[in-house]
Amino acid sequence: MATQSKAIQSDKVESTNKGGAPLGNNNAAKGRQVTAMLSAALEANNRQLMREGVQKIANAFAEGEVWAVNTVFDRLEGKATQRIEGTGEDGEILTSLTVKLVSPHD
Repeated sequence: MATQSKAIQSDKVESTNKGGAPLGNNNAAKGRQVTAMLSAALEANNRQLMREGVQKIANAFAEGEVWAVNTVFDRLEGKATQRIEGTGEDGEILTSLTVKLVSPHD
C-alpha cells in the first residue's frame, strides 16, 4: 500500500482581511446588496419605514420579546464573542495539518 504525506501550513492561506475570508469569497457582497435595497426603499419613503421599523423593535423590546432584546443588545453592546478551542496534544495551538493520501490499489 503506497502512502504519501503532504503538510499544509495554515499561515499560507490567502486572505482578503484579518478575519481570514479566502480570496473570491462573496458573502459580504450579498449583505451589501440587501443594504442597498433597504436604503433605496427607505429613501423613497422619506424614512417613514425606518421609523416604523424601529418603533416595532422598541415595542417588542418593551414587551420582553427575546428576539428584540437580542437585536437591541447586539447593536448596543456588540455580539458576544465565542471562544474556540484549538489546541493539540500537548496544549499547543495547531498551526498545520498533515494529509496522508493512501492508494486503495496498493
